[in-house]
Amino acid sequence: MKLPTDTRELVQRRAQGACDYCRLPQDASILPHPIDHIIGRQHCGSDDVSNLCLCCIRCNLKKGPKFASIDPETRLVVPLYHPRHPSWGEHFAAASNGSINGLTAEGRATVQLLDMNHEDRARLRAFLLRRGRHP
Repeated sequence: MKLPTDTRELVQRRAQGACDYCRLPQDASILPHPIDHIIGRQHCGSDDVSNLCLCCIRCNLKKGPKFASIDPETRLVVPLYHPRHPSWGEHFAAASNGSINGLTAEGRATVQLLDMNHEDRARLRAFLLRRGRHP
């Protein structure tokens, strides 16, 4: 996606250089975090900054164009976490072991769909947490 430089910079500043979903800092990633459409263009999502977020490559590939999934607790279809709506801390909590716990239906569905607690990711988050660098 080709966005104006000022739009890209605004999205990166707003996210404070970390993935809006898993909060992985850009400087802890080998690949640059792309700008993601929260609601994909194929679902009539716009290029407006309110529909854009910074997304690490892993979350971006797992999410794709999806905007809903199954809450593993209730088994109901729920929307995924929307980075421009209530704060990350209302939907997620980072544990000292590096896992991310979903606190709401949207949070649980997002953690599961994006595989946020994959062993490698949890280990990296635990390392970053010990250095005070994660959520």
